[in-house]
Amino acid sequence: MSLEQNKAIVLKFYEAFDRKDVERGRELMSADIVGRGMGTDILYGYDAFMHYGMMMFSAFPDGRHLLEEVIAEDDKVVTRGIFTGTHQGELMGIPPTGKQVKFSVVHIDRVVDGKIVEHWGQGDTFAMMQQLGVVPS
Repeated sequence: MSLEQNKAIVLKFYEAFDRKDVERGRELMSADIVGRGMGTDILYGYDAFMHYGMMMFSAFPDGRHLLEEVIAEDDKVVTRGIFTGTHQGELMGIPPTGKQVKFSVVHIDRVVDGKIVEHWGQGDTFAMMQQLGVVPS
């Protein structure tokens, strides 16, 4: 697949994630996806990856990715931007605060045969925790 096709697949995935369109997400991911960088555990397979996604859905039901840059090379697509949302559900044991968050994110997704097979994700969780009032500013 071309670099532009790979970019389009990844962007469609983040659009589906933000809309909480689980079925569309499933179409864009490999059943054997491997997720890294979203905590200490490596996520193996669609179900584990979606479990993490559901945690984010419930914590930030209005969560959105505002992607500012998309770069592709070989089979990898890098996205850089901002995640915004309102903390309305439990997150890592933190009860809902009702506070707005806005923090930087960087993702690397590997695309093979039109499906995302690997995902690396990093967000500025320290800034998020400060905004939630868990960590002093």
